This record gives sequence, structure tokens and C-alpha cells, in this order.
Amino acid sequence: MVDHGPQIKNDDQYDALRDEGMSKQKAARIANSNTHKTAVKGGKASQYEQRTKKQLYDKAKEVGISGRSKMNKQELINALRES
Repeated sequence: MVDHGPQIKNDDQYDALRDEGMSKQKAARIANSNTHKTAVKGGKASQYEQRTKKQLYDKAKEVGISGRSKMNKQELINALRES
């Protein structure tokens, strides 16, 4: 097992997801999520357009999107949807 630092909560799950071919961002998002929350379909997250730029930036940081500091709100939305 490799320690990916404090930004990855579940290193084993992260490694397994990366081995399956998932992107770093998607594997980190899944490995850092609460298992119960990811199993519930139709969560209560607001649509990206309804969030502030700061909220979008924080989410992009959470999932590891690079270049986020130079992105405008729409670019952050697009990057989050692609991750």
C-alpha cells in the first residue's frame, strides 16, 4: 500500500480504482467519499450553476482538478462535469 498523503482518505480503494483505469480525480473523489453517501442514488447536491464560484473552486480542489485557480465559473463547471 502506498500512502498518498492526507488528501486521500482510503489509499487501498484509491489504488484499486486507479488500477481499474479511473482518472486520479475520479478515484480520489470516490476514495474520499463516505461509502453510504456514494451508494445513495439521487443525492441532494445542488446543480453546479446554482453554486458560487468559491463553492465550485473548493469542489474542484477536493477532486484534484489542476489549473482551477485560473478558471472562471463556467470553466470550473465544465471541469467538474468531466471529472
